Amino acid sequence: MKKLLLAGAILISSFANAQDELKLDIFDALALKTVEVSYEHYLNEQSSVGVSALFNFEKQSADFRYNEKRSLTPYFRHYFTTEYNWNFFGEAFFSLNYGEKDVIAYGGGGPLTVDYTDGALGVAVGLKYTTDNGFVIDIYGGAGRNLFTEDSPVIVPRTGVNLGWRF
Repeated sequence: MKKLLLAGAILISSFANAQDELKLDIFDALALKTVEVSYEHYLNEQSSVGVSALFNFEKQSADFRYNEKRSLTPYFRHYFTTEYNWNFFGEAFFSLNYGEKDVIAYGGGGPLTVDYTDGALGVAVGLKYTTDNGFVIDIYGGAGRNLFTEDSPVIVPRTGVNLGWRF
């Protein structure tokens, strides 16, 4: 019973001092008709885990758009500095993504559009600024590679300019 109480106390204390962030990718929302929201939970001063959800509302025929219609991207970040306001980080992620891709039909005819679901492993780097009030800006860029199907695009981008709040 004592071990259970000790484990519970450690768990509660780790969440009591934890910091969380909720962010919106403002660049995607304004420029690409795409909404990406992220939640990040700090494990300690130098590492965090999070998840991003992307919803693409741009038409398939647009000149520039993400290939993915939707994606769910859990990630792990390691911060290379421990300063409160400015932090440089590296990120490893896995992106479960769904979308459409045009493929060439055999025997002539025009291109066919096929749906795909795939998973990508990748890395990104970025910079985060946090104000004393908890306002957060982070900028990051990277790429991953889809692993499981031939119908999906090979490269999955991971870019963003996020605005959010630390609580």
